[in-house]
Amino acid sequence: MKERIQHKAAELFKRYGIRSVTMDEIATQLGISKKTIYQYYSDKSALVKDIFNDIIAQNKQKCTQFRCGAENAIHEQYLAAEMSHEIFNNMNSTMLFDVSKFHPDVYTEFEKFKKHFLFNIIKDNLVRGVKEGFFRKDMDVDIITWLRLDMISGLFFNEEVLSGKTRLEQFENEMRDFFFHGICTEKGINMLNKYKHQRQKKSV
Repeated sequence: MKERIQHKAAELFKRYGIRSVTMDEIATQLGISKKTIYQYYSDKSALVKDIFNDIIAQNKQKCTQFRCGAENAIHEQYLAAEMSHEIFNNMNSTMLFDVSKFHPDVYTEFEKFKKHFLFNIIKDNLVRGVKEGFFRKDMDVDIITWLRLDMISGLFFNEEVLSGKTRLEQFENEMRDFFFHGICTEKGINMLNKYKHQRQKKSV
């Protein structure tokens, strides 16, 4: 039952955002009483925390798989882009914003994940790309890592995205292109275009 509650709540949060979904609505969708939910979760924040812990664990696993299985640094970014495409297509753009405003304890855990795990994943990718000749040797890797990290998290707080004027995925695609054209060598641009072409063919 606990897994069913978590799964349904995550589905509703991703579709409508966290703030707009009540415990009553989750119970109704599951065909159970709200009292049953409270047997497993003391409040909505506890439920949100469980869901975000699961999301973080899944992201850690996938990022590690990409790093180990990628042909090169740019291929690793291509695999990450595929994951982002899947996530963004199934996520309400206000979800992380809602967490930051109404569930600060959960958002603190997300910030730890971002500043430690994601920082190291991005930095390792940049270092790898420099060694492979795909990324510029003259950049400050730590600064560029922070820049990329802030670009990613900033997506969920951007007015264009929150207002619905620009789709989350479209904003990320444009931002990713801008970022990598700034750090790639000529060799890197050629490889980037190769993977972009492959991705476009898959989406047709």
